[in-house]
Amino acid sequence: MAAAAIGRLSGGTMASMRMLRPAGFLANRAAGRWVFDALVTVAAAALTLATPIHERHHTGPAAFIVLAVIVAPLVVRRIWPIQVFGWILATDIPAALWNKHLIAWPALLIALYTVAALRSRQAALVCAGLFEIATVVGLALLARNTVPGWRFLAISYTGMIAAALGLGLYSATRRAWLAELHDRADRLERERDQQGALAAAAERARIAREMHDVTAHHLTVMVTLSEAAAAASASSPERAAEVMRSVSATGRRALADTRRLLGVLRQHPGDDPAVALAPVPDLTQLDALIEEVRSAGLQTTLEVCGQAPDVPAGVQLTAYRLVQEALTNTLKHGGSGARATVRLRYLPGELRVDIDDDGAGGTAPAPAGVGGGLIGMAERIHAYGGDVRAGPRQPGGWTVSARLHLDGGETG
Repeated sequence: MAAAAIGRLSGGTMASMRMLRPAGFLANRAAGRWVFDALVTVAAAALTLATPIHERHHTGPAAFIVLAVIVAPLVVRRIWPIQVFGWILATDIPAALWNKHLIAWPALLIALYTVAALRSRQAALVCAGLFEIATVVGLALLARNTVPGWRFLAISYTGMIAAALGLGLYSATRRAWLAELHDRADRLERERDQQGALAAAAERARIAREMHDVTAHHLTVMVTLSEAAAAASASSPERAAEVMRSVSATGRRALADTRRLLGVLRQHPGDDPAVALAPVPDLTQLDALIEEVRSAGLQTTLEVCGQAPDVPAGVQLTAYRLVQEALTNTLKHGGSGARATVRLRYLPGELRVDIDDDGAGGTAPAPAGVGGGLIGMAERIHAYGGDVRAGPRQPGGWTVSARLHLDGGETG
């Protein structure tokens, strides 16, 4: 009956053993593990024979062979724990009936501990129950008439079974706890890598927006100035030379801004971020921006209403880039003779920015791809809890209007 129960229990676990092999599986075991388990097997056999030898009972060669057959599977106890326990229990019962000195108690306790440590708690409890039943029945049959206190002996044996079971369950719990700690550390490491990747992607997107703003504006100004210089070269060489000097100055500013942005990508740990990022455009540089646009042929005026409070640097950069992007689009699509107006209005808790022009941008067909810069501007402004609108004006022209919160807080 015990052998049949062990067989059903072990058969039910074979599929899970194929999917989840322990660390001591044959293909993975180191030589040290084989040596240790071999020493444990020899020790279990020696402890089994210690009592009859001490009491000078005669044990023939057949008993040694039978004991070796019973105990030998302990070498692979960590590979097939339930099967090894079932083999020792099933073979030890008839061996004990044949020779009562062949009760392999140490081997059974070691096998039970291994089942509790490496298999499920249900399997451990079933094996412990079969072990207890076999022990009580065996003592009742073999020691009831020869040992007066066999009941107390059964209690002590029950205590040893419980100790082996408890040690095995403790080992399994500790192993599961350590595995959970390792798994948690792995998850935290993956989350850290993911956060780093997200931060890097956000930084790349920010740098891409900056590069778009810088290169689009400066290149548009340079193209416009170059066309003006080419047109004036025949009739007014001096004017053409002056315009080309403006082209050169604009190109140097574009190169400096590009180097600053690319310097962020080359920045090493320990470098001062302020050095790599400086100078960051702000509202105080709007006059220089508008003067640059005027030199490119776009008549632009700047109007400021209200008292300027302490505006956060991020809001200043966003407003500056918005004006830069809007004026760049006017240079591209406004047509000749267009005029633009930039208005800054400081209201309680917010800044209003309006850029209007009377060019052909509102009526001329827009080429494919136009509008990506304003989309990037909208993302920036939304990050500061504001909003932006852009569209044609009546009777002609284009308008861009934005509202930014002056607290600099992000909305998420």
